[in-house]
Amino acid sequence: MASDKYTTETITSVRVWTPKLFSVRTTRHPDYRFTPGQFARLGLRRADAQAKDGSGWSTVWRAYSMASGRDESELEFYSIVVPGGEFSTEFARLGVGDSVLVDTTAYGFLTTDRFQTGQPDGHDLWLISTGTGLAPFVSILLDPKTWTDYQRLIVVHSVHAAQELVYREEIEKLASGPLYQRGGAQLLYLPVVTGTALPGVLGARIGQLLETGQLEAAAVPLDLQRSRIMLCGNPDMVSSSRKLLAARGFTTSRRNAPGQLAVENYW
Repeated sequence: MASDKYTTETITSVRVWTPKLFSVRTTRHPDYRFTPGQFARLGLRRADAQAKDGSGWSTVWRAYSMASGRDESELEFYSIVVPGGEFSTEFARLGVGDSVLVDTTAYGFLTTDRFQTGQPDGHDLWLISTGTGLAPFVSILLDPKTWTDYQRLIVVHSVHAAQELVYREEIEKLASGPLYQRGGAQLLYLPVVTGTALPGVLGARIGQLLETGQLEAAAVPLDLQRSRIMLCGNPDMVSSSRKLLAARGFTTSRRNAPGQLAVENYW
């Protein structure tokens, strides 16, 4: 199947985290380029007798952030099974050797270059996510440039249950890898579990943790000069966190108006 708008890639591995959470790796076309933090449009073909072109097939497309490094030979995507979901339920059924379409263009602006223009004073990069909103931050952490651009990286991942803390082992290992040690940045990983109280683990919603100061107490103070903050995940979390941060003077970074926030709702 050939097209100048998408390529057909092959699933090379599937990692099942929980009955509802899984990651998929696929082949990658050599011409495909993306910036860590961006997302791809994935397509699945399905039989459709009502297809307008008379082919008997139609394609369902969904956006998925890359959870792989910009220079890796494969692409990785992290997904949740949405009950009755037109795409995710079928995506979860696929296995090694099955095909998925990948739009040739990468999309999105949840990238660290949002903070580079005219703002050389940012030293702490906060990556705050809920659920599958972690995916773009995994890609950002796999970029060596992230580790040289910032002095401290603070990863906050909020989930309902501890088993949903996917990529935890990988994130905790990143700080000790020799490539990242040369970058000079320190990594702090803050898991948040809201459904069950766990010793030593934050247990409130991110908005509450910001409002009470618990998040900063567990990491470092938020500061307009030092802190650059990326939010990705549940729209309620993004909205509430954005409002709380705006009240403290943090503004969304735009092309002609650099700020300290980059935001993306994950559905």
